[in-house]
Amino acid sequence: MSLLLIIFPVFFIFTIGFIGQKIIGFDIKSISTAALYLMSPFLAFRTFYSNPLTWDYFFIILFSLLLSFILFIVIWMTAKLMKASRSERSAMILGAVFMNSGNYGAPVVLFALGSIGFDYAVIMMVFQSLLMNSFGIFFASIGGSEKATWRDALQRVIRMPLIYAAALGLILQLGTFEIPHAIIEGVSLIADASIPTVMLVLGMQLSVMARKKVKYRYVTAVSIIRMIASPVIAMLILMFLPVNDLLKAVLIIQAAMPAAANTTIFALQFGTEPDLVSFTTFITTLASIITIPIVLFLVGV
Repeated sequence: MSLLLIIFPVFFIFTIGFIGQKIIGFDIKSISTAALYLMSPFLAFRTFYSNPLTWDYFFIILFSLLLSFILFIVIWMTAKLMKASRSERSAMILGAVFMNSGNYGAPVVLFALGSIGFDYAVIMMVFQSLLMNSFGIFFASIGGSEKATWRDALQRVIRMPLIYAAALGLILQLGTFEIPHAIIEGVSLIADASIPTVMLVLGMQLSVMARKKVKYRYVTAVSIIRMIASPVIAMLILMFLPVNDLLKAVLIIQAAMPAAANTTIFALQFGTEPDLVSFTTFITTLASIITIPIVLFLVGV
């Protein structure tokens, strides 16, 4: 029961966003854009400014690359065995490889492991955003009716303020530049608002993901890989990485997150089986009510 209480605040905020969208009907894109471009950069800046550069940064990046690569191989082989079309294969990749490390994973880590674990989660969130906005766009484009090039993906990455904010925080930290306390307080106010805002946005997004006519065998395959295979693969990878127990727990929890909501945006933009991608996001998020407490138990929370 205590493990369910850890994820209760997360789903409570999701539910508020869900109900609010059903009753009022917010402009989700505007709120999401504000969270991405105005709030999240301050969270990234604070995290990279206040946490000394250590080998943990390197291992988080290495872990993310290894996990993404292995998941890509697994889902590619699964799609071939299931004789999925190119578009369906790309949709399966979007759902299985990219997890919701930002507006789901980071809050769960915060409630389960505290502020130090949360800082680790934000570092992974920044790098996952980079991967999603480059490779995610590439796979969405090659499987969709709207084609995109590597230049399109690169331009999207370049427009991400999250990356610049994290880099600035790291530079100021390494340069031992001390920011006035009053400015840090202002940064913290915006940073603290970013997580509940993106959680509300996910609830809003889930409210407009209707049950569509999709091939459920693909949804089932992707859901199993995302919610079960991914944390298992994460545990195997971490057997070979010299990281502390707290970081191990954070990375395993992040690997167990449902499909990223942003992949639905990519699928819609490029015409890559958007119904399949959105329904996969919805199903994996619902399944996480059961799977996340189990993962929390396994990591010793």
